[in-house]
Amino acid sequence: MNVRLIGVPMDLGADRRGVDMGPSALRYAGLAAEIDAIGHGCTDAGDLPVPTPETTTSRPDRNAKYLAETESVCRDLRAAVIDAFDDGAFPLVLGGDHSIAIGTVGGSATRGSTGLVWLDAHGDFNTPETTPSGNVHGMSVAALLGRGSFADDEWATAPALDPENVAMVGIRSLDDAEREALVDSDVTVFTMSDIDQRGLPAVIDDAFDVATDGTDGTHVSLDMDFLDPDEAPGVGTPVRGGVTYREAHAAMEAVADRFDAVRSMEIVEVNPILDSHNRTAELGVELLASALGKRII
Repeated sequence: MNVRLIGVPMDLGADRRGVDMGPSALRYAGLAAEIDAIGHGCTDAGDLPVPTPETTTSRPDRNAKYLAETESVCRDLRAAVIDAFDDGAFPLVLGGDHSIAIGTVGGSATRGSTGLVWLDAHGDFNTPETTPSGNVHGMSVAALLGRGSFADDEWATAPALDPENVAMVGIRSLDDAEREALVDSDVTVFTMSDIDQRGLPAVIDDAFDVATDGTDGTHVSLDMDFLDPDEAPGVGTPVRGGVTYREAHAAMEAVADRFDAVRSMEIVEVNPILDSHNRTAELGVELLASALGKRII
């Protein structure tokens, strides 16, 4: 498999600076060499151009901050993912905040019906009408499913993503309106309580059953706050009670077991400013290697 790295140094969707350095931190942690060592080809396409808050000219909307800039970046990312597919490459997108998933999944969903396995502490299911913060990284899944005012935004809505094929894993922090919306939706949510009771490999397997039911491929989105902050301190929105180091590897090994169904993948929310000695990026590289097939024996 030829893996194409696509960097998106984006922090406009978050409320803390630094996550724009995530792609560089992952590269510095040896991602390309690790992929080569597994036996895959690896091509680094570099970073997409992303504006910074200091260079934007639009006034941030308190209900959806930097939405116009996010749209521009996500359109470019969608095109980059499609280009990777056209060249026979596997798109591995390096974030950046989680708003970039709007572009990654949007690109993936142009190649047929797509399922989504969302590994995250948060549901990212707010809309501009329900958000308490205005941060677009908390709206990604809602945008992809065309909820709220996103229904009129073709750049945000994934063309072939059904809520019945969306599975969230590791959820433990939801806003009130977000929780109500998820309960009323067809999205499947596996909380940390499900993981505690059943074990992570079983939950990941069920998540893939949801994502692959009648679809042509699956996108895996890994937010590093999926892990407990004791394991991954360099994230912008840490939530206690996440998965352990070993559980995270078990999850990625479960992804590898179902990798014939995986069409694309991304890793997001690595924030070196909040990290210690690039620890979170190094762990991210380890986890991606496990998902791509690295094994002890």
